[in-house]
Amino acid sequence: MRSINNFYKIFSFQYKSSISHSWFNANYVKPDFILQRQLSRKVKMSKLTDEQRTSLLQPLLNSNGWSMVEGRDAIYREFLFKNFNEAFGFMTRVALLADKMDHHPEWFNVYNKVQVTMSTHDCGGLSERDVKLANFMNEISKM
Repeated sequence: MRSINNFYKIFSFQYKSSISHSWFNANYVKPDFILQRQLSRKVKMSKLTDEQRTSLLQPLLNSNGWSMVEGRDAIYREFLFKNFNEAFGFMTRVALLADKMDHHPEWFNVYNKVQVTMSTHDCGGLSERDVKLANFMNEISKM
């Protein structure tokens, strides 16, 4: 009987402890981060205007290796690296920014090659987020 009571005390303590840790972890997140994340999801992205396509998108298409995808309002580029580690490092850096932006690329990786297609599904075409992430990819691919 004594061992059952000891077991109950230990289990009861661990159970209460896990509840308090869950409560602590759930309430320790910075409120501004939560608010920013919620707002970014609620903001309706709009397609690039003709002016934006000229000023923002055209430089990507002219000299940075991006091309328009046939049949879609999307852009595509293939990045080549020395080896898989560099390709994966590139994808990791892009993934960190993409997660902060709440905007994720369509991509495919085999060994040292990363193929990327950018388009915003919420607006059914290219948005400023696509251009921003594409420019970031260009910058870090040169490193």
